Amino acid sequence: MVWLCVPEVRASHLVGADIIYKCLGNNQYELTFVLYQDCLTWEQQSAIGQDAPLKFGIFTGSDKSLFFHEGAIYDYTEESIVSEFTNECINNIPATCLQQQSFKTIVTLPPNSTGYRVIYQRCCRNQNITNIIFSGNVGVSCFVDIPPSPSGNCVNNSAVFRNFPPQIICLNNPFRYDFSAADPDGDSLSYRLCDAYPGASPQRPIPEGHQMEVPQNPIDYMPPYSANNPVNGNPGITIHPVTGILSGTPSEDGRYVVTVCVDEWRNGMVINTISRDIQLTITNCSRTTYADMPSWGKGDKADIYTIECHSNTVAFRNTSYGGFAYLWKFGYGNATSTEFEPTHTYPDKGIYEVTLIVNPGTTCVDSIKKLVYINPSMEVDFTTDGNLCPGTPLHFQSVVSSKGDSIKTYNWFFDRAGTLSGAPSATFTFPAPGGEKQVTLVTESYLGCVDTVSKILPIDHIEVYAGSDTVLVKNYPYRFNGRGAESYRWEPETYLSDPFSPQPTVTFPDSGTYVYYLHGNNASGCEDVDTIVIRVALYPHMFLPNAFSPNGDGLNDVLKPEIIGYALVNTFEVFDRYGQLVYKSANNNNFGWDGTYLGRPADVGVYFYRVTYTDPFSAERHVKTGDVTLIR
Repeated sequence: MVWLCVPEVRASHLVGADIIYKCLGNNQYELTFVLYQDCLTWEQQSAIGQDAPLKFGIFTGSDKSLFFHEGAIYDYTEESIVSEFTNECINNIPATCLQQQSFKTIVTLPPNSTGYRVIYQRCCRNQNITNIIFSGNVGVSCFVDIPPSPSGNCVNNSAVFRNFPPQIICLNNPFRYDFSAADPDGDSLSYRLCDAYPGASPQRPIPEGHQMEVPQNPIDYMPPYSANNPVNGNPGITIHPVTGILSGTPSEDGRYVVTVCVDEWRNGMVINTISRDIQLTITNCSRTTYADMPSWGKGDKADIYTIECHSNTVAFRNTSYGGFAYLWKFGYGNATSTEFEPTHTYPDKGIYEVTLIVNPGTTCVDSIKKLVYINPSMEVDFTTDGNLCPGTPLHFQSVVSSKGDSIKTYNWFFDRAGTLSGAPSATFTFPAPGGEKQVTLVTESYLGCVDTVSKILPIDHIEVYAGSDTVLVKNYPYRFNGRGAESYRWEPETYLSDPFSPQPTVTFPDSGTYVYYLHGNNASGCEDVDTIVIRVALYPHMFLPNAFSPNGDGLNDVLKPEIIGYALVNTFEVFDRYGQLVYKSANNNNFGWDGTYLGRPADVGVYFYRVTYTDPFSAERHVKTGDVTLIR
């Protein structure tokens, strides 16, 4: 872990400090302390001489508070840092002087399970830092954590910031500063604003290693400032989480402490964090040249210029100032333009890094890079699992292929039967009846692209019919009449000629009640079940009620013989009390008197009937007579 800290320019002259470690093997580590010092005044130049020897402490333990070792480094190298701007590029440019001192040493750190923390402390910061309470009494702690290595093997090397601290930031001018770092182990890095920590004291501004205290609490910020809002601006100060570019437009001059943390990721986990605590000095100057183009979004989307969901053509806007010449690089091959605001058509979908260079080849050149997403809309589809049957749950799973984007929202629409939202998969049951049902999936990506896919699903409806309940006589053969499906299965299989036929025959050897279930399936795998109840009598017989009520209520409205075991009723006749024939049917089992005569309701009273029928075994003809009362 590297911790870069910046105390005040006036008192401490220290603008920043890097602590870098490199694993050499055999439990040895090379420690490098890099101090960035303001050398503008004689007082500051004199204070620089007090930085040698550089004193540090090493601590261990679960909370890194157990003192382990201290050291002092006398030898160092020194280098002047040239300003990033010249008088031509900034109006009212302030005087600056920045130099770098580097101290190196090698330490031996035995393997342990808690790791080590290397600390450098100095006091104090400037008295007039705007965003810190009592800043003149607040020191600086710079520290780096070395992860545990119980086996003694090297497990990590610290990341290293690529650039020097900025020297000039102009009031009410947009600025960009590259806070990116390089990791020698190839770990992924992400960036965020974070807290600064105090260290040392006015009474002991340069402590010995064993006198240092491991910082526990961050510095106290002056309201309304905070670690995440360190400088007032429009827009405020932010850092891109992927590129490490610190940017904003400060609206107040002064000195401000701003701290950036860099998280080191390996195998999906943060294994270390480095940070840089700098003092930004914002002065009343102005840049003559600034490259700029609008941003599509904010935060981690601030580096996107535009997203073209359904087009390959981009119209570029140029919001730079101070330019007289422009060079656009469109991010592939030699595709360029020197127009102020060009329109460009890309050859294919993808993500392109576009560079705008203002005043190329001159002293006051500036540039900016933004991303262009061409046709990044998702290739969205979905699969269906389950039988396409009403009443059967179907599972729907989205299938998404993307390039540089991901799905933010899912909305499922199931014909007019229901809607589900929020998940890449859904389970839905279509009610009966079946038919063609439309299923639609509408997705929106984090980049704002909407994609829609619809499918028509044939939901097959099946209704199996096993036949009407009936009464039989034992040893009489009976044929079932199942229908409504493409394949059949009767259960139980007892007494059946073929349990897989829709019309098997059955003969019952004994009287009783028998229940059969008919399972039917169609080509889509849909299943339905129907039941038939068969009551079996010992002998054939016929029955007529002694009263009926043809009043249209659906109960006992028709008078007819109930026959069991007889194949056919030859005749069925009804007479009034005067012997007048009022109803007759012949050779028909599907008959019955509805209580009318000559199209009009018959009178209430007693009527007489005569039924002739034939025994199917003996072929003997029988006659049955009786009376029945018609009531209403």
